Amino acid sequence: MRTVIQRVSEACVRVPAEAYESKIGKGLLVLAAFIDEDTDDDLEWTAKKIAGMRIFDDENGVMNLSVMDVDADVLAVSQFTLYASTVKGNRPSYIKAAKPDVAIPLYEKFLQKLEGHLGKKIGKGIFGADMKVSLVNDGPVTIIVDSKLKF
Repeated sequence: MRTVIQRVSEACVRVPAEAYESKIGKGLLVLAAFIDEDTDDDLEWTAKKIAGMRIFDDENGVMNLSVMDVDADVLAVSQFTLYASTVKGNRPSYIKAAKPDVAIPLYEKFLQKLEGHLGKKIGKGIFGADMKVSLVNDGPVTIIVDSKLKF
């Protein structure tokens, strides 16, 4: 599982075709992608890592607080393109990304695990929809977390 986490002062995902919108203020925008080999352990490790990641400033301006410590929100959006391979040619290949029949259950389970660690509901996108994501990156702070790179 691969995620890109952005500390934001606000973020929103819209799906115009379905009149859907989910938005947050201060918090984290999490872009998430899955591969066929992802397991429940990958989902759990990543959700726990995100919930506990200390990337918010404390009273001294040091990134020392987690999203839970500052009672901020999370917006999680599926994004298979995080597994793009750009090795050959100029057209990215997405062959490594899990197909919807595998990725949708992983995404839904990841959302549940993240909510469990945070102790509250989170915002989310609609898997496979043509989503419009907007954000104000705070810092900027952008972190990549890949469950296959944990040691």
